[in-house]
Amino acid sequence: MTTLLSPPRPSATRPAPQRPRRPWSLSKAAVNGALVLATGYTLLPLGWLLTASAKNTGDLIGGRTLTPDRWNLGANLSALASAGDGIYFRWYLNSLLYAGIGALLCAFVCVCAGYAFHVYAFPGKEKVFGLVLLGVLVPTTALALPMYLLASELHLVNTFWAVFIPSLVNPFGVYLARVFCAGYVPGEVLEAARMDGAGELRTFWSIGLKMVMPGFVTVFLFQFTAIWNNFFLPLVMLSDNTLFPVSLGLYSWNAQTRAFPEYYPLVVIGSLLAVVPLVVAFVALQRHWKAGLTAGSVK
Repeated sequence: MTTLLSPPRPSATRPAPQRPRRPWSLSKAAVNGALVLATGYTLLPLGWLLTASAKNTGDLIGGRTLTPDRWNLGANLSALASAGDGIYFRWYLNSLLYAGIGALLCAFVCVCAGYAFHVYAFPGKEKVFGLVLLGVLVPTTALALPMYLLASELHLVNTFWAVFIPSLVNPFGVYLARVFCAGYVPGEVLEAARMDGAGELRTFWSIGLKMVMPGFVTVFLFQFTAIWNNFFLPLVMLSDNTLFPVSLGLYSWNAQTRAFPEYYPLVVIGSLLAVVPLVVAFVALQRHWKAGLTAGSVK
């Protein structure tokens, strides 16, 4: 007896496996376009400053600053050098002294304080460091009037020291210096130096300071930029225009442009020259600065 077998039914077609959906993300073109727009937005003021510094008073007032014709850069530089018997370059020298020497000494003081907070144990260390951090929260504009009254008691108002001495203190720099010392100065190296007979000052000067040099450069750059752009403290402390920094001197010229429009080109080209030291400082020290920021962020 034969058993008839029914033919096998065709199996249903299985759907092809779907690829996992990729998470949503912006396309490369959109990201690059946004970066180009951000870069252009950042560089536009600098481009305007470059072209406007070579324009005369009529072009600046008339809004013809981006046109490539009628360059007067040489005439503007000559007028800047002769205005007020060369007072602009006196302001420039004042700013270099305030920012250069002030930032150098401030960075050294901050590194010394940060090294002490990191290496040594003394009663109330964390409470003292907390007071230093409280100083970061106080805006500098709120301290201008108390510093003026203190400088008035010491007969320092309208002197070089009224602007220079306050620039030697930076609570945020002390905090950064302690972070850098924790990341760059291992305790084993300091202990080995002490066992070799080096004193504490010799250990700091020969070993600790050299190890924390990226942090020193970072604090220097931050303080140099802050002092160079400082405006409110010199405005409160100084009345003698021969002691003005560049920021306050250009402000005084800009305040006279309504009565004397010929100051317009001087203010613009003076602002362009005022950017040069900041660019030079960052370009010259960027290697140490980048290394310092990386170590601080990792720590």
